[in-house]
Amino acid sequence: MSSVSYLPNHHLPPAYLGSKGMNAFITASLLAVATALSYFFFAIMHNPTSNIALIYILAVFLTARYTTGYLYGLFASLFGVVCVNFLFTYPFFQLDFTLTGYPITFVAMFTISSVTSALTSNMKVQAKLLSEHDKMLMDAEKEKMRANLLRAISHDLRTPLTSIIGSGAVYLENSSRLTDLEKTDLVSHILEDSNWLLNMVENLLSVTRINNETAKVNKSLEPVEEVLSEAVIRLRKRLPDLAVRVRVPDDVLMVPMDAVLIEQVLINLIENAIVHSQSTEPVECYVEDEDTKVAFHVRDYGIGIPPEKLVTIFDGSSYSWTASASADGRKGMGIGLSICKTIINAHGGSIGAVNQTVGAEFYFTLPKEEPNIGA
Repeated sequence: MSSVSYLPNHHLPPAYLGSKGMNAFITASLLAVATALSYFFFAIMHNPTSNIALIYILAVFLTARYTTGYLYGLFASLFGVVCVNFLFTYPFFQLDFTLTGYPITFVAMFTISSVTSALTSNMKVQAKLLSEHDKMLMDAEKEKMRANLLRAISHDLRTPLTSIIGSGAVYLENSSRLTDLEKTDLVSHILEDSNWLLNMVENLLSVTRINNETAKVNKSLEPVEEVLSEAVIRLRKRLPDLAVRVRVPDDVLMVPMDAVLIEQVLINLIENAIVHSQSTEPVECYVEDEDTKVAFHVRDYGIGIPPEKLVTIFDGSSYSWTASASADGRKGMGIGLSICKTIINAHGGSIGAVNQTVGAEFYFTLPKEEPNIGA
């Protein structure tokens, strides 16, 4: 059985006492302002009781809005009723609810004030619950992303490491019996797997640029043409025979983004198109200027993507485009596409994949402007 202990005020946490004092200060300030305004209207108007009652109802509404709990709003309601009767209703400076019409007026005022206080307080509670719910959803999404990344890492990194170790061991143990061609072949495999591991490390490092608390990135205005060009140049260093056709709008497009991360997304998508399409046709990479966003497209003219994998292709579980593809970790897609989705979501954009008549197309969008928070 759990027990609850009640502590005197001097044992309460400072945050609680500070919040309690602030609520009392807000309530007292609003009621003081309402009373001052009521005296002003009382001095310049004839029979302003109804207007004064509205002033106190407004004070009650603001009190309920900017304090926590029901107590302060209900106190403001009672205070307003008493002030209207005691200060601004004849006979002055006397509490008298027996005059004709006043009991109904004051009961109605107190009821309206109390209901307003209760509704406003309830709305704040609901807003807090919604905020906590959104935070829980965000945390759940982060956990899902971590799980997908770990699953993808275990697949995409383990096999190349095993291949490198195996090739190195074969070379060292059988060096005297291997031909020059066989030695070259082993070293080529080691180099290819090492480059793939380097690409995976770059992907993982790119995630560290995303703020862990807000899942956002630091953006600056970048020219789309230069970002796309830099991505192709970086990829060509690893794939010298890269065949890609690039097309951008004639006008210079400046889009808020983290250029390094978007380059990584483009590299992942273009490389996936080359590795998995099983086509000798060049990959197309082009940009479209839309009203509120810019769309990037990467299209190949290969075998396409199995329809059942389109739904899960970005969650880290799709390791190859075809069921017959090799289980070689160098051809895994999980970690690359999962990170692409994480990066684009952090930019406030969207990402997807579709099959065309011939081949497949990946696309993602970036908003042209930052959302105006609080507008």
